[in-house]
Amino acid sequence: MTHERDGETWGLAEGDAITAELTAMRLLGGGSSYEAYLAFDDITYGPVVVKVLRPNQVTDRSSTRGLRREAEALARITHPVVVRALRHQLDGDRPHLVLEQVDGPRLSTLVRRYGPLPEQQYLPLGLELAGALHYLRHVGWTHLDIKPSNIIMGSPARLIDLSVARPVERAHALDYAIGTDDYMAPEQCDPPQAGRPGHASDVWGVCATLFHAICGFTPFTTGDQSARDVAARFPQLVEAPREMPSHVPAEVADVVHAGLDPEPEKRPLPHELAEALEPVLARQPRAVLAGFKVR
Repeated sequence: MTHERDGETWGLAEGDAITAELTAMRLLGGGSSYEAYLAFDDITYGPVVVKVLRPNQVTDRSSTRGLRREAEALARITHPVVVRALRHQLDGDRPHLVLEQVDGPRLSTLVRRYGPLPEQQYLPLGLELAGALHYLRHVGWTHLDIKPSNIIMGSPARLIDLSVARPVERAHALDYAIGTDDYMAPEQCDPPQAGRPGHASDVWGVCATLFHAICGFTPFTTGDQSARDVAARFPQLVEAPREMPSHVPAEVADVVHAGLDPEPEKRPLPHELAEALEPVLARQPRAVLAGFKVR
């Protein structure tokens, strides 16, 4: 059965055709400009994730540009901790990306349902994300929207949603806020006055995400998204991060707080983040380390 679209959703149910090769299995979620479906793919003959623009966004230049930018980023970025694109169609009635299907919940879902992660979960996650950032520096790209809802807790974890990702030189040229408010570095909140977005902005995003995963709450108070005053919308421009609970290992607290330094050049590099977390992971019981290699 094919559902009538209502402008905001395609309303696809199990068995409905997304395209001639893609059959919807269920709706996974979405954002303001797209829906994500678990689908069966007749080409790869297996499950995939299809990110398709919403009906009322198909002709929207900003949304189509974001989908094109994500396709460009995924074609350039190949890393085990970044979701893989299988193919894309950027025109037609349903512009879409076909992505690998990764088993596992979003990090945001885990924290919301069960609270802070234990060390056995957040330490490997931090190392995996640091590895992805090291690679992004190597290829000259920035993600710019690292947050718990953009991390699938698979094995390894996967960074998803590269719709605002850019080569670093294009990130440097931004003159408007970009990202998700609670996880944005100061230079993303108010460029160029607060600095130029770049690789260090992703370090901030990873450390804000780890802070949330470790503590169960964000490192800064949530601002007023409707505020005209930039500091009222983005408390991270004027506030210091919250303290972490006393049970968090000092090495972890220190490096996470260092990653939330307002000055980009003072934040650790990705390999320095990994080097701070690895010794803490190495102290975990051997059973915990099964299947995870520590250098």
